[in-house]
Amino acid sequence: MLDKSVINQIVESYLQGGEHYLVDVKVTPDNRIQVEIDSFAGVSLDDCVALNRFLESKLDREVEDYELEVSSAGLSSPFKVLKQYEKNIGKEVEVLTTDGKKMTGMLNAVSPDAVGLTVEKVIKEEGAKRKKTIQEEITLSFKNIKTTKLIIRFK
Repeated sequence: MLDKSVINQIVESYLQGGEHYLVDVKVTPDNRIQVEIDSFAGVSLDDCVALNRFLESKLDREVEDYELEVSSAGLSSPFKVLKQYEKNIGKEVEVLTTDGKKMTGMLNAVSPDAVGLTVEKVIKEEGAKRKKTIQEEITLSFKNIKTTKLIIRFK
């Protein structure tokens, strides 16, 4: 079986100094290698093909047979690395916390430890007849986040 850390090193050496970054590498017991990359400017088919060819030039099918798939991180896939959060600042996201709460808000800040969201809450003030919508700033630690996904809306 191919070693995931070896594939990681090969991919990182290829991406080093470029605009693309590694999102995930998976290697199954039957040597199916899946590599996901992303970029602030997006990922083209040519980018995936170039990385695929580079990986194939560094791996030897005579030693160990494998299946290789290089792709961009999917729009509907949960975020896996900090750079994906940074890429999506100013966009609407859905966060599922470790305690099972789902919240939707605008991603407005990212640090190595936490994210900042602006969420809308509907409250009823004491003595008021109607409910009122307010915006609240929330900071969530990464250890309290189970998944974060980009929300895609078609207007």
